[in-house]
Amino acid sequence: MSDPPVRFTLEAGGGDGPRAGMLHTRWGPCPTPAFMPVGTQATVKALTPDEVAATGARVILCNAYHLLLRPGPERVAAAGGLHRWMGWRDAILTDSGGFQVFSLGHLRRLEEDGVVFRSHLDGAEIRLTPESAVAVQESLGSDIAMALDVCTPHDADEPAAREALEITHRWALRCRDAHRGESQALFPVCQGGTHATLRHESARRLAETADWPGFGVGGLSVGEPREQTRAMLAASVSGLPPGRPRYLMGVGAPEDLLDAVAGGADLFDCVLPTRLGRNGGCFTPNGRISIRAARFRELDGPLDPDCDCLTCRGYAASYLHHLFRCEELLAYRLASIHNLRFLARLMEAARAAVLAGTFARFRTSFMERYRPADGEARAEQRRRFLARKIGPTS
Repeated sequence: MSDPPVRFTLEAGGGDGPRAGMLHTRWGPCPTPAFMPVGTQATVKALTPDEVAATGARVILCNAYHLLLRPGPERVAAAGGLHRWMGWRDAILTDSGGFQVFSLGHLRRLEEDGVVFRSHLDGAEIRLTPESAVAVQESLGSDIAMALDVCTPHDADEPAAREALEITHRWALRCRDAHRGESQALFPVCQGGTHATLRHESARRLAETADWPGFGVGGLSVGEPREQTRAMLAASVSGLPPGRPRYLMGVGAPEDLLDAVAGGADLFDCVLPTRLGRNGGCFTPNGRISIRAARFRELDGPLDPDCDCLTCRGYAASYLHHLFRCEELLAYRLASIHNLRFLARLMEAARAAVLAGTFARFRTSFMERYRPADGEARAEQRRRFLARKIGPTS
């Protein structure tokens, strides 16, 4: 009997608190907790695969919906699959297109059989079913595929969240039945909106339906307050088995990542670090800054003296400021490298703290220094993000 495509070993922690583990794939081990950069269209924007790997990333995310539209899964399969085609020599997780059920609400029609989209590119009609979502991801050749699900707005009432949950569960079983699973793991997605009882029920019922190799927790970080995200993650985790990896979808701000690690999640993804980077936003131990600000014009030292990324080791903050002011393409690359490395280092430090039994102290120390976006700015960023988002576009 061949080894499973994905295995998870829990090394410290357990059910509902911070954990450290190891995700094993055919490409090697990935220590958790881990942040996964988003390479929606088979590329992490502005970066080569080697540059992404150098930040410490061991898993990246690609989006099945976008790759279905162009170039098409058949073209990727003919090129040898995503890994060979894009030159990425580590693990890949593919999203099913489920988020587009939410983000393309104005361009789709939800049915029991699946979802019918109007392409945001040319208006062509596209039908995505649980079976076709699995087939697309198998053709892409990812290591982890996600079951098709229905994501609701954060303010959905309980009947609407219940309806989405029930469809999500029926679709998860159809995905399971359609999935060949020989070289690819399939994760179902917990839903339930912002209703704790539904969240717990969704996780528990999915865990009871099959011996899934891992679980996604979806429908969070879609505009709800940070406190609500924490509560809904806790409700979801309470119904999941401790020996399987938990992927909290769409989280990428440093403060949110530490919240999620504290709540028992293992894997995370978000376009935030690369999107911020392309707009001059950079993570530092003291908080998020804009490298475009005049105060960096004469800072001839690194952006972060403690950072070991290519950007901080080789270039002055004043040079990065100059590149952005001149709209040079290198600016987007260097800022994106720094932000991805910042999150990788944060996850490495969080893992070390979990293993040492000092995570609570580590988290407190980090947040005493780090200044996140304030509540009003944070809400506005999320509104703008969701308003223009047609799915993760790294």
